[in-house]
This record gives sequence, C-alpha cells and structure tokens, in this order.
Amino acid sequence: MSATVAETLVDTLYQIGVRQIFGVVGDALNPLTEAIRRDKRIEWIGVRHEEGAALAAAGQAKLTGRLAVCCGTTGPGSNHLVAGLYEARKDHAPVLAISGGVPAARRGTDYLQENTPDILFRDVACYTQTVTSPEQAPAVFHQAIAQAYAQRGVAHLNIPADVIGAKLAQAVPSIATLRQRAELAPAEAEIEAAARLINEAKTVAIFAGNGCRGAIDDVLALAAKLQAPVMHTFKAKDLAAFSHPHWIGGVGLIGGAPGTDALHDADLMLMLGSDYPYSEFLPTKNRVIQIDERGFVLGRRAPVELGITGSVAPAVKQLLARVDGKTDGAFLNKVNADREKWNASLDRDAEEKRHHKKIKPQRAARRLGDLARDDAVFVVDTGVVTLWCGNWIRQSGRQRILASFNNAAVGTSLGQANGIQALERDRQVVVAVGDGGFTMLLGEFMTSVEHKLPVKVVVFNNREWGLVHLEMEEAGLPAFEGSEFPNPDFAAFAQACGAQGFTARTPDELDGGIAQLLAAPGPAVLNVFIDASELPTMPHIKMEQIWRFGMAKVRESLIAMKGG
Repeated sequence: MSATVAETLVDTLYQIGVRQIFGVVGDALNPLTEAIRRDKRIEWIGVRHEEGAALAAAGQAKLTGRLAVCCGTTGPGSNHLVAGLYEARKDHAPVLAISGGVPAARRGTDYLQENTPDILFRDVACYTQTVTSPEQAPAVFHQAIAQAYAQRGVAHLNIPADVIGAKLAQAVPSIATLRQRAELAPAEAEIEAAARLINEAKTVAIFAGNGCRGAIDDVLALAAKLQAPVMHTFKAKDLAAFSHPHWIGGVGLIGGAPGTDALHDADLMLMLGSDYPYSEFLPTKNRVIQIDERGFVLGRRAPVELGITGSVAPAVKQLLARVDGKTDGAFLNKVNADREKWNASLDRDAEEKRHHKKIKPQRAARRLGDLARDDAVFVVDTGVVTLWCGNWIRQSGRQRILASFNNAAVGTSLGQANGIQALERDRQVVVAVGDGGFTMLLGEFMTSVEHKLPVKVVVFNNREWGLVHLEMEEAGLPAFEGSEFPNPDFAAFAQACGAQGFTARTPDELDGGIAQLLAAPGPAVLNVFIDASELPTMPHIKMEQIWRFGMAKVRESLIAMKGG
C-alpha cells in the first residue's frame, strides 16, 4: 500500500527514535501534521514562534546527541527557524529542519510567501535540499538525516505543498545506517608519541572539553595516575562534581585564576575534546598535546606539538595503558591550594551576610544550584547571567548544564528548555535567564503552559542588558541609555498565562522564592530583583581595565548629576 511523502517521513523519523516534532501549523504543512495526527506515535508540540521550535529541537539534540526535528511553513514561517537553528550548528547537534514550500508549479512567479530557502539555509545547514518530486523524497530524506548525524549539524528539507501530500511507492532506504557517529580510534603510533611526551614532562595539566563526555571516568583516572589537575570548558563543567579533587574549575571569565594558571604553569597541557575559542587564556610556551576527532581543529587555538585525530574515549584508554604513573603530587597540591582560596572568595561573594539590603546575583545562582535536584538540568541564557551561573553553581556531577555555548545568543534558554522538558516531563528543568533574554521570546512560556512542560524559570532581573553594560564600562564608556529598560511584572505574567509566579525582592525572600518555584507542579516563574551594580569576579583583570571601569563610573555619575 502506497504512502504519502509526509507519511513516509513521519514513519522514518519514528523508526530512528524521534518522539516529538516542534513547529507552527500552516497550510503547506497540512499533510505532515495530518500524518502525525493519524500516526499517533510522534507528539506534535506547537510553539508560539518558529524560533522557539528550532531552539527546542536544538536543546534536545544538544542534551542527547540524537536527531531532533522542527518545522515551519512557507516563507516567513521557515525564515523564523534560522536564528534558533544556529544553536544546533554552533554547538554541533543533529537537527532536521523541515520547511513547507510554495507549490512547485508556482515557483518563479513571485508567488505569495515565495523565497529561495536553499540559499537562506545555506550558512546554518550542513545539508539543504528542495524535494522536487515524490520519487526523489526517500533518498533525500536518508541523505539529510545521515549528514545531520555525520556532521553533527543542521539538515534542512524544503518540501513544496504539492509534493509533501503526494503518494510514493518506496520507503526510505538503509534506515539502519541513520544513527549517531561512531567513535574514531586514534593511530597507535601517535598515542605512543603522546605517552613519551607525557612521561618526559614533570607536570601535566589536562584541559577537558565536551568531547570528554562519555569518557570522563577514564579522564579522571588518567589525571589520578599523572597527579594532574583537570580544567574544563564551560560546556564540560557538568561532567564531574564540583568537589572532585582533580576537577579544578574553568578558565577565562567562566572559570577562575587557578585553572588558567595551572594550564600555563604545567610542563605539558593535554587538551582533550576541546576547541576552546578564547586562545588568550591558553598557554603558548609549554608543550601541548591536543586530541580531537575533528582533525581540522588541531592547533588552531594554541601552538600544538602533537595533534592526534581521534575520539577522547579510545585515546584516553590507550594512554592509561601506556603512560607511567607520577608520584610527585606537589603541582596538584599547589593548584588545589590555589583553588581553595579562589573558591573561598566565591563563597564570600555568595554569603548571606553580604545581602542585608539587596539580592546579590552570586547568591541567587548559588542557592539555585544548591536547592535544585541532584539530577536537574540547568539551561542558562546568555549575558551576565552566564557568569553568575557558570561560576557559582556547584554541580553535583549528575546535573546537566546547557547554554548557548558557541552561538552565545540571548533569549535562547526557554526554547531549549521546552525541548529538553518534553523528553522527560518528570525531570527538573531550570532556566536561568536575564530579564532581557526572557522578554525576547516571552510567548514560549505559553508553549510551556499549553503542553504542560513544568519548566522552572528564574529571571535575574537587573532592569538592563547587564553584560552589554559591563562591556561599555570595560571600554571606559558610560552606560548608553539603550542598555536599560523597564520590565513587566514577570510573576504576574506567569499567573496570567495560567501558571504560577513568585517574586523575590529582598534577601530574606530568596530561599523561600526558590523553594516555592521548585515545588510548583507545573511551569513557573521566579522574578528575582538582583543588585544591578554587582560586578562578576574576573580572573587576571588588567590594571587598564580597572582604570576604564573607574572612569566609566565617574562619567556615569557626572551624566546623572547633569541630567544627561
């Protein structure tokens, strides 16, 4: 019995594990949504904005590594997907984006909502194709999914309205091949060379990226054997517990001085599964071994003596069998002593007694992390809230922390959280977002309410674009008036949506507000009024930066006195 193009696509997606599709309904997608309705095995989650659909799919794919799906209808409907799809592209997550197309017979006549989506999606997608006939569809479906998995990115299909509902006789071929990319074993000769360099080094520091996911136990075992501290990228922060004796912390602004110093002070840095972009925090004078399955990233962030193409898991297993154990723990002890001092300064910033008048954002982040479940998922938005959460949440080792890591886009957290919550409605999913980011896609909270996604949203409300404000001051400029804005009552907004809303204006209200939020049975919002004047802890801040901050504050005071 023949099936439509839409029915074949839905059946294929179900066979490879897709259980939700996110999108906004529209006439060009009618055959697809009808196929979903009749099939009943895949849940349609209608969002309020197509960007929210793309973000939800990106969040799912980033968390699981499995293909996630979003769609939008013709013209502006699919155009809106693009911004959210950059989350998947930049964070290397497999997403299939489906756009409805104008009827093939109408193309080229400036038809209503006609555009050229293959051109539009070319930058964000590793594969983009218009399906021009039903006979073409099965092979193109296979190719799109295969490339999304193989290249860990976005595949885009544009399916015209007169094609998606048409009948076809054959199924998608070779479905068993549509799966996550297998690990790549490195060459044994290169591992032998790495072991020799490691054995020659008196001290070793390990820099762990997201490529260590699934291999962290072996990475920590290697660290123990080498008496080595392990630093991490923000994306890898959740791989091990904050308290682990080898898990020193991050580097750069989302991290601390001890980790940055350790990378520079060690004789050798072993860089595992990371393409950390902020090369100014990486060493330039010691020996560096970099291992990554993406051969093209080797050596582009720091000068590398030995670059090995391969996945972290098999590489570390081979190294464990070949390297000599080190017995001198003086370097690790020194790094841990520095870490204790650094952590003590973070603890002081989050102390309750600092908060007798205003809620400090450090304490809000710390208490949120401490009171959340041991296996919660935190989805952190972009901005100064990234610094508060990245530095003050003490992860359990079972919790996950996701953010707009490489895209660094504001307003992406709620959409991603909706996708993650849809995977497992009983899991605690917590959004940490600034007031600016929350208002960007405010309608996606209605998606949470409509589909009973119990996402918990904490709004770090500083009444401004906080990170932009800091960047202006770091440059020695007074804050521009466009960086400040009024806000609605976010708790009242949540209640108007049919959810629960809470407010914390004073330090005494903070813990109770977080407890109420986390105990709410459905989606909820906690509006936290934080001290907007608080500066994040910045490792290795330069004197000229301090001077520029000071000058900016002086200029702001003069402007205030003069009334502009």
